[in-house]
Amino acid sequence: MSAISSLVPARFLTIIAHLVIVITIFWSRENNVKACLPLDFTQEQYDTADKKLVVGLAVTLGLFAVELAGFFSGVSMLNCSQALLSAGVHGSASVALLFFLFEQWECDIYWWILAFCSVLPASVELLLFTAVFGLKKKPF
Repeated sequence: MSAISSLVPARFLTIIAHLVIVITIFWSRENNVKACLPLDFTQEQYDTADKKLVVGLAVTLGLFAVELAGFFSGVSMLNCSQALLSAGVHGSASVALLFFLFEQWECDIYWWILAFCSVLPASVELLLFTAVFGLKKKPF
């Protein structure tokens, strides 16, 4: 089995695993929001923390749309560098978000996970998308 044929399913599975965990956090965010707050919090503090987490999760879902659009359009499906980067960061994000979910980490940590594990591969995907369709270059 060649490197490309093994990286494509690995990339797809790690993206889907990351997506499923983000959706799970979105559905059960109450405990994570409470973990971000002091023991005696007001409803206004809860609403603010909840909105911040919802915005972070929504941004993550938008970045998934960008990355999956590039993947399914074929722009980066066979690009080894993008596949390795994407599989690595989405696998790392899956593990980190599982700890975020089960250990009820602070909400600020989610933004770090978002920056390194969602923004980075989506921005590379946008660069590839722009190069292929905007500049009419081959992706590899």
